Amino acid sequence: MGDEDDIPMLVGEDDEDETIPELVKVEDKPRVPLTILTGYLGAGKTTLLNYILKEQHNKKIAVILNEFGEGSSMEKSLSIGHEGDLFEEWLELRNGCLCCSVKDKGVKAIENLMRKRGKFDYILLETTGLADPGPIASIFWMDRQLGSDLYLDGIITVLDAKYAEKNLNEKKPEGVVNEAVKQVALADLLIINKTDLVDETQLKAVTDLVSTINGSAHMVYTQRCRIDLNKLLDLHAYDKFDNDLFERSLSTRFFDGASHLDQRVQTVTVEVEGSMSPSSMDYFIDVLLWDRSLTNSAGEPVNIYRMKGIVSMIAESQRFMLQVVQQLYELEPIGYWEIDSPRTCKFVLIGENLEQEKIDDLLRTCVTLSSEFS
Repeated sequence: MGDEDDIPMLVGEDDEDETIPELVKVEDKPRVPLTILTGYLGAGKTTLLNYILKEQHNKKIAVILNEFGEGSSMEKSLSIGHEGDLFEEWLELRNGCLCCSVKDKGVKAIENLMRKRGKFDYILLETTGLADPGPIASIFWMDRQLGSDLYLDGIITVLDAKYAEKNLNEKKPEGVVNEAVKQVALADLLIINKTDLVDETQLKAVTDLVSTINGSAHMVYTQRCRIDLNKLLDLHAYDKFDNDLFERSLSTRFFDGASHLDQRVQTVTVEVEGSMSPSSMDYFIDVLLWDRSLTNSAGEPVNIYRMKGIVSMIAESQRFMLQVVQQLYELEPIGYWEIDSPRTCKFVLIGENLEQEKIDDLLRTCVTLSSEFS
């Protein structure tokens, strides 16, 4: 049996100081942010990780190269090594960073590694170029409810400016969504790399293409993945709602420019004045995530990859933030509405078979108009 199957230690077990509850100790310990780094083969993930591991940035960062998933022999041959050799265990570097490889995607396995080597300011977890980051993100995001030492800070996707269109347009069998499209759809930050290899026309085409898939992600442009690390760290993508990105996605909601073969995946934004009841909120979640009874005009079911929203609830003065990753969701209070300010429910949805009118209609059926709000 692996580490994930071990019986968890009971609170207070092996605790030398029995006067201090173990639970209090856990709450007082600062949690370490973890970012998932993904991107199609050859996009520049290894270049980015080498840059982070070699630069002097006064940050104690642990970079974890995972080996779960099939991957490819090509990609494994490009994995970071020391003086040309691949490593199996921890590799400590002069700039304070640490690099390792793991075969287990579980939270516990990574936490155990952190305990062995001490606390880090940040953890970057690289996925294989063919991996879907959704299930991996769900593991780390939801585990924080169990008192994990880690919390998911965001998903970063690296794209090759020269070949992004080709990769995103690659035709897959019926019913299968392109892996590169999934990686873009789930990203909180998109790095368009190798911009020096394309002209302005092609760069705009790539930008327009990824914007149709994911209109809510921040986007940066790099050459050889040279980027200010402050743009990669502390994204807080799962504990805040970015109003600027919502407004930007509103402005591109009907964008019809760059077409790609997999038109099933796109961004839709909706905003309706009024408030939801707990039961209508449950119905909204059930229809979109679990029952999947909402379909597009062709009768194809909606499939949500990522959703963020701000919700007004009936008889509540607090604002609530909704975060969704595939079939998991979280609704948390994030402050209060201003007195006499209009109450609204607004969402950014990224997924398959989304249609603006259908999503609008669903939200309106779930919202109590502001005139009825009490």
